[in-house]
Amino acid sequence: MNSPFVDHRLENGLRIVIERMPEVKGAAAGFYSRTGGRDETPELAGVSHFLEHMCFKGTAKRHWRQITIDFDDLGSTYNAYTMKDRTFYYGWVRADSITQQIELLADMMKSLLPPDEFDMEKNVILEEIAMSNDHLENLAYDFLNEQIFPGHALSWPVLGYEKTVRDMTRDQMHDYFVRRYAPNNLVLVVAGNVEPQRIIDVADELCGDWQPSPSTNSRSKPTFTPGKSCKVYPRYNRQELGHVFPSNGGCDPLEESAETVASILGGDNSRFYWEIEQKGIAPSVSVWRIDYEDCGVMVLAGECDPEKCEQLFDAMHAEAAKLTRDGPSPEEVQRVKNRRRTSLAIESESPYYRLGQLLDDVDYRGGPRTVEQRLAEVDAVSRESIGEYLEEYPITEGGHVISVGPRDWIPSN
Repeated sequence: MNSPFVDHRLENGLRIVIERMPEVKGAAAGFYSRTGGRDETPELAGVSHFLEHMCFKGTAKRHWRQITIDFDDLGSTYNAYTMKDRTFYYGWVRADSITQQIELLADMMKSLLPPDEFDMEKNVILEEIAMSNDHLENLAYDFLNEQIFPGHALSWPVLGYEKTVRDMTRDQMHDYFVRRYAPNNLVLVVAGNVEPQRIIDVADELCGDWQPSPSTNSRSKPTFTPGKSCKVYPRYNRQELGHVFPSNGGCDPLEESAETVASILGGDNSRFYWEIEQKGIAPSVSVWRIDYEDCGVMVLAGECDPEKCEQLFDAMHAEAAKLTRDGPSPEEVQRVKNRRRTSLAIESESPYYRLGQLLDDVDYRGGPRTVEQRLAEVDAVSRESIGEYLEEYPITEGGHVISVGPRDWIPSN
């Protein structure tokens, strides 16, 4: 069986990953820059996200208004996002418009960073930071990263800080832009009803003269710091609790087993739902993972009345201990696998969602996987693989306890 993928690299280093989906009517494309918060220096915290905004603000060919109009004229479903380890710009269109979509995205990768727009957009970013700081869950998430990865670039928020954004200059951003948006640090990802050689030819015509950067900076793996940390915010009436444990990264063979543990404990119809939410201990409790290519964490988290911190923490710990001691039931494992299979099957039919799956594979695993390969990894999850994960990455001892809200509280043991 012929592979649906084409993986090609231009002479300047730009990688092009394509999945042919001849049965669909549309196509999606995106430029992925391997850059995010973990690639910033402390004084430039937030520059990756700020830069994402600026790439919509004007090029040598288009004013910012024209960029928006051209997306709409294509009928594109488009957006961009910045994470701690990547920035992605993408659009989903009819298959016969995919080359125009790629041209528009490629033009944005050569933003002029207009000085007048830079100053105006800085105010937008500062407002985003202020709005984020109005939400206790955002404050708790930022505090969590600061405590588990102190001193590492993963410790600061993607938005940056008010001071770093306010003090940032356009020249500083431009220097970062030239280094991080070089073709040897970019990947063009395309999925849909496309002819691969045509995509490669268009990419070469649009991007072939882009100059590579001699250095895109190396990343250092963070060290997880265990402990207990509390931050008091008197203005809130709820408390955010989290117990954070080291976990595997996005390319680990036990990734699906880790996701199954999170779902059994804190997903839909989970143990946390029945034993904590439904018993009135806390209105919101969950388990989720943060994963990167080289590391990850598992977070047991809940929001509660400040007077119920002890009860919530003990209940989360009890369910984690029970799962570790007894393992999951076969029915729990099967239920989670069925949901995962359905999700993968639905996503596999849409170029929009396949684009995100391909990006994860290219970023964390070095190359794309077929839907069948992904499903095989789901099928391989078992009580035994879950036990193997829990033995390698315990969720009953150690870790880092985070408490954020009006009460000055951390567990005594």
